[in-house]
Amino acid sequence: MIVVTGATGNIGRPLTQELVEAGQQVTAVSRHTAAVPDGARHVVADLAEPASLRPALAGAKALFLLLSGDLHSAGASPADIIDEAAASGVRRIVLLSTLGVVTRPLGPTRIAMRSLEDTLRESGLEWTVLRPGGFASNALWWAESVRAQRVVAAPFGDVGVPIIDPADIAAVAAACLLDDRHTHGVYELTGPKVITPRQQAEAIAAALGSPVRFHELTRGEAKAAMTRSMPAELADDTLEILGSPSPAELRVSPDVQRVVGRAPRPFAEWATRNVAAFR
Repeated sequence: MIVVTGATGNIGRPLTQELVEAGQQVTAVSRHTAAVPDGARHVVADLAEPASLRPALAGAKALFLLLSGDLHSAGASPADIIDEAAASGVRRIVLLSTLGVVTRPLGPTRIAMRSLEDTLRESGLEWTVLRPGGFASNALWWAESVRAQRVVAAPFGDVGVPIIDPADIAAVAAACLLDDRHTHGVYELTGPKVITPRQQAEAIAAALGSPVRFHELTRGEAKAAMTRSMPAELADDTLEILGSPSPAELRVSPDVQRVVGRAPRPFAEWATRNVAAFR
């Protein structure tokens, strides 16, 4: 059996579906009661309380570990999840980390994630670490304004990074959970090319079949909007990446192709598949 945490999200849901279709027994874990793909067992557990995972982990051979942001806050102990998994007999963990642990290693959340990577390496378990950059699904932040006004409002309209389709992260995770060849692998996951916010707006417009206007926000305007849903420090950190990506953050990685045998999907494909969110 394979346990998938974050199973109702942009990565966990397609991963659960892919594993079920591969004939695996899957336990889908989420914090609240929710629908999960047919064929998966659903267990409610809170990763902030690692002991609550015990019913999900019983009899499991592998775990996909995706942490929400609050598990990096003061007092959180995500390393205890690894201990619980090992105590339950789990042999393999695939950890969703972040590219930022190598490109911007000094931020508090990235220091915590690197520490968790180190804990996993020292656990004695089989492990794989996935380090994605920006997600195509972050474009869903624009869904309301596109639906209401056909407008995408974002800073740094002509500065891009190679964002990745979360379904590609799920495909890589599935391969790493199922194939011993990926044990002790560390994979950097990006999309196929650099794409700017303005170009993303154009792709959304093409998917809709109607014009979408791009409105460039100032950095201050963007920060004011972002701090409604995240700490100011994290907003500043995110804006620094979006406005001044480093060479490492602009690099297109070959690792999706290396693991799943095909190129990563372009943003336009993600926009077409998720067009209902923007209608």
